[in-house]
Amino acid sequence: MKLIERNIPKIKADARGKLDHFEWDSEMSGFGLRIQYGTASWVYQYSIRGKSHRIKLGDQQVMSADVARIAAIEAAGKVATSRRTGEAHPVLEQKRIADEMARAEARRPGDTPFGSRIGEYIAARNGLRERSVKETRRYLEIAFKELHKIPLDQIRKSDVVAVLNSIKAPVARNRARSTLSAFFAWAIGEDFCESNPVIGTNKADENGERQRVLTDDEIATVWLNAPHNGYGAILKLLLLTGCRRDEIGGLKWSEIDLNNRTITLPSERTKNGQQHVVPLSDLANEILAGIAKREGREHVFGRTTGAGFSGWSSVKEDFDAVVKIEPWVVHDLRRTVRTGIDKLGALPHICEAVLNHLPPKLVRTYNRNTYENEKRQALNNWAQHLKVIVAQASVRMSLR
Repeated sequence: MKLIERNIPKIKADARGKLDHFEWDSEMSGFGLRIQYGTASWVYQYSIRGKSHRIKLGDQQVMSADVARIAAIEAAGKVATSRRTGEAHPVLEQKRIADEMARAEARRPGDTPFGSRIGEYIAARNGLRERSVKETRRYLEIAFKELHKIPLDQIRKSDVVAVLNSIKAPVARNRARSTLSAFFAWAIGEDFCESNPVIGTNKADENGERQRVLTDDEIATVWLNAPHNGYGAILKLLLLTGCRRDEIGGLKWSEIDLNNRTITLPSERTKNGQQHVVPLSDLANEILAGIAKREGREHVFGRTTGAGFSGWSSVKEDFDAVVKIEPWVVHDLRRTVRTGIDKLGALPHICEAVLNHLPPKLVRTYNRNTYENEKRQALNNWAQHLKVIVAQASVRMSLR
């Protein structure tokens, strides 16, 4: 059987009642899932000079099948290198790391380098979702890599500030800061160090006035590089509707009417507490119509049954690694739509209605017009403009 996420429940069911059960992958030799006393872990088994070895890749609860397969492929590569050159194979390498950690443990806790405690910290937080584990690892292992060799008790606030100042995106900086602070709070509780050097460092302002509007070329770049998944569809719908990030990320099927070509956001899901009807252009309607409904899921996007899309920060960082444009945040797309429909001739009050911005109190008291037809025309014009600039960008790319 192929070891993929949807097959895990069946494998666990088959192992029920067995003290030690192995399920080997049908496509990759040596890659397996071991279920022992009800606990599942990923393993890789191989032989060197006639002797069999097996290493644990990680716990199934915190490591997905795809990540485990990548780890198994990396281990297989090391085995192949060992057979060719005589270098240490994965089991010996794992033993060397364990010995180093044991020697580090023998020293005074505060003398232990920061980097050597990261794995232990993540293991201690075994209740985290896989996405949270991934984010924690990225911040501690990558963002703070230059602190790894410094003993815990010797890391100073100035060291932390230097790293934080190198992170330009305010949201990413604050996430990195809070992740490191949580790590040190745990380390203090374990008596590994006596103080938290993150205390007293400044948070970045995430809500300062922004003026960023993407150019037509940048819009086309975002559109053409949007991944073929939920996040990619969200980016395109944000560009087509001018909605807020969480309005589309938390979209429910009950809020969509493909026949009447509208999204109706209830008052409890809008910032101003007013119901907002969003007209859908042909392009927006096509995107939503192309998304398959998942049984038992009321939300259009997201991995869990009870909530919409999550993990915005990590997927945005991954997207930024692909799309090389000036720094931007997702909310800039809303400002871009507002500016774009204005340039295409929509009157100011129509532009504001598209974004569900309330008019002054006196105006809305006497004028109850919701401008549905005008909003639809503005967004249709904008969708046509997007199609043109994306098509032009595609032609330019094909001529390179």
